[in-house]
Amino acid sequence: MSVKKLYAGAKLRETRQKLGLTQKDFAKKLGVSLPYLNQMENNNRPVSTTVVLALAREFGFDVTELSAGDSERLVSDLREVMADPVLADVAPPLTDLRLTASNAPAFARAFLHLHQAYRQTHERLASLDEALGRGDSRSLPSPWDEVRDFFHYCDNYIDAVDRAAENFATPGGGERNVRVRAVSALGNLGVTVSFEETDMLRHYDAAQKRLVLSQRAATESQTFQLLLQVALLQQDKLLEATLDLARFQNDAARGIAKIGLANYFAGAAMMPYRPFLDAARELRHDLELLSVRFGASIEQVAHRLSTLQRPGMKGIPFFFVRVDQAGTITKRHSATRLQFARFGWACPLWNVHRAFEAPGRFLRQLAETPDGVRYISLARDVSKPGGHWGAPDRRFSISLGCEIEHAPALVYADDLDLSRPDIFEPIGISCRICERENCHQRSVPPLERRLTIDLNTRKTLPYEVG
Repeated sequence: MSVKKLYAGAKLRETRQKLGLTQKDFAKKLGVSLPYLNQMENNNRPVSTTVVLALAREFGFDVTELSAGDSERLVSDLREVMADPVLADVAPPLTDLRLTASNAPAFARAFLHLHQAYRQTHERLASLDEALGRGDSRSLPSPWDEVRDFFHYCDNYIDAVDRAAENFATPGGGERNVRVRAVSALGNLGVTVSFEETDMLRHYDAAQKRLVLSQRAATESQTFQLLLQVALLQQDKLLEATLDLARFQNDAARGIAKIGLANYFAGAAMMPYRPFLDAARELRHDLELLSVRFGASIEQVAHRLSTLQRPGMKGIPFFFVRVDQAGTITKRHSATRLQFARFGWACPLWNVHRAFEAPGRFLRQLAETPDGVRYISLARDVSKPGGHWGAPDRRFSISLGCEIEHAPALVYADDLDLSRPDIFEPIGISCRICERENCHQRSVPPLERRLTIDLNTRKTLPYEVG
């Protein structure tokens, strides 16, 4: 089996610049010549094993950061943007997109931002009443999209917040009841906590320093909201400093991101990094057992598993997604090569959609994407009851998965024959950029391919993809 060469010039150059070293000094410390370093930084040569070892030895560098994860994510996003009809006639080949993502990642992100601004302008023109009502004609990305991309490109791991949550939950390395600790921390801040019959999950009265939580909510939801309030009050300086570094373009995005960071703190405090990673490995990522051990919901556990990307102590790279009944992606993150569509819906062949038909059950799927990468995917519905008669349920489905090489570490793969190629179902990302020619569930043709129409013949699709 051939070994894939590692091209990480942009990351190598970024590392050198952070260390404040010239190419000459950096080459000397890595034990290579100046021309050789220059070629690696420009992706004319792969990063050698000697350099990888020297990075770890000389600088304590986590060599897993040299992986192509961020580059693959950029390529996926660029491909989707290039599938926009306005660019269909000028879309560059995939090789050019990969070169751009690896050699000029800052330019690639700037282009994505430009396209996002174009989409925002187009949407505002399509809904003129709304635009006039806001009195805002600037073509800025929506606050929601801006925040989503922030977490997306942080690999869904915020180190400072994660470590602060871990220190809060396990002071001195000793585990404690995090719910009790949260109430105590709020009490030390002069905040009283009460549980009442209310439709509001959480309400904080800043003037009276009074926090009211719904007694109808599940215990894990109450604990999460307690910790979220701790983050907003006790960890405010840390959250604000993180937001300053992110440089959001408007107050709305900053506000959404602050809630996102507080949510992150709450989840990380309920499931502190080291104890949770150890338990995940011990229990072989059994979501139900992890849920019981940490007093968290299935969705909270699945989402936490997708954040275990701490340098030097990484867990399995998972993807995590949540969809509603219409197929709209409401949460998404991937530490794998599988990157979700930024716009539109998920592939209908994916088991995350079938979970609505089997409430309370875990569905397993072995799947293969058009690039030949194989995955194991676990899906389950996570419906949330309204809390009283007449209140509507909120219905969602989640999926957690990883590349097949990690399957032996999952209890869900124990009885599956992973050696059979026919057991892997073909799935895609979204119809607009999917390359499969004979998909029976295709809703729209791929924008990058030529279509052939035969008026005298009708197959599964009314056209053939050329």
